[in-house]
Amino acid sequence: MYESYYGFSERPFQLSPDPRFFFATSHHQRALSYLQYGLEQGEGFIVITGPIGTGKTTIARNLLANIADENIVAAQLVTTKLSPDELLELIAAEFKIPVAGNSKADLLRAIESFLVGLHKQGKRALLLVDEAQNLPSETIEELRMLSNFQLDNKPLIQSFLLGQEELKDIISAPNMEQFRQRIIASAHLRPLTVEEVKDYINHRLVQANCNKEALFPDDAFQVIFEKTLGVPRKINIFVDRLLLFGFLEELTTINCDVINEVASEMSVELTGSLNGAALKSTEQAQPLAINSSENVENIKNVLREVEEILENSIQHKIKMTRYIDKLLKQKSREFAKAQTNKE
Repeated sequence: MYESYYGFSERPFQLSPDPRFFFATSHHQRALSYLQYGLEQGEGFIVITGPIGTGKTTIARNLLANIADENIVAAQLVTTKLSPDELLELIAAEFKIPVAGNSKADLLRAIESFLVGLHKQGKRALLLVDEAQNLPSETIEELRMLSNFQLDNKPLIQSFLLGQEELKDIISAPNMEQFRQRIIASAHLRPLTVEEVKDYINHRLVQANCNKEALFPDDAFQVIFEKTLGVPRKINIFVDRLLLFGFLEELTTINCDVINEVASEMSVELTGSLNGAALKSTEQAQPLAINSSENVENIKNVLREVEEILENSIQHKIKMTRYIDKLLKQKSREFAKAQTNKE
C-alpha cells in the first residue's frame, strides 16, 4: 500500500498490539511499572483500568514480551461473560492442563496439581485477564479463591486484571471487600495529551523506519488530537487513513487541510455518527401538509443532506478506484522489474 511510497519497512499504525511499537507516556509507564512491581512481589492482584483504546492490551503484550524470568509461566485470557466454572475451564485450556472429569472439583484438582508441579520446578504461574470488566463479580471472586492455592507460604498463581472503567465499579461493590484487600497496586490509563500525541506518532514512524522529514508539520498534531481525543487506537486508525490519502494524492506533507478533509470522510469511524442531525421517526406519523412552507423547507433540508451523503460516497468510490488503479500499476512495475532481473 503506502509503505513503499513513504519508505516504511512496515505499516506504523496497525491496530494489532505490537510490543515493538509500545510508547510509554507517564501514565502508561506507571501502569507498566506497577505490573513489573507485581511480578517481583509474586503475590496479590494488579488492576489496570482505562477507556477503550487507551493501550491496556498493549501494556499486557509488552509485559509478556519482556519477561526475563524464565521461571514465570504466563497465560493471557481475553474474557467474555464467563461463569466461575467457565473461567476455570478456560484457565485449564490456556495453561494446557489435562483434566480428568467434568466437575468443578475435577477442574480445581487439576489446576492445583499443575501449580504444585510448577512450584516444585521453581516456577510459578501468571494469569493476565484482559477485558476483565466482562467478568461477573462471582467470577472475579473465583480468581481470588485461586490465589489461595499456596505452598511454603507462597502463592502458586498470580493474576493481573485489565479492563475498561466499568471494572472499577465491579471491584468497588460492597461484596468485593476481600478481593480489594488482595490488590497490591492499581492504575488508571487516560488518553494522550497533545504533546504525547506528537511523540506517539513520531515514535511509531521512527519504528517503521520513516525516511520522510517533516511528514506532519507541528500544527498537524493539534488537529489530530482534536479529531481523536488522544485515544491511541483512534490515532492509529486516523493516521493510517491519512497516510493512505497522502499516498493516493502523492503528498509529501500531511497538513491541516488534509487532516480536516480526511476527518470529514471518516466522521462515522471517529465519532460514531454522521455529521448532521439524524433523521427521526415517530410511531404515529403526522399527515404531510404539502402546502406547508415549513414542511417544504424540511423536505429541502432532507434532500440536501441526501445529496451531500451521495456526493461523499461518490468521491470516496472515486478515490478508492484511483487507489486500486495506482496499486495495480505499482504491482505491474514490480512484476516487470522482477522478470527483467530473472533474464
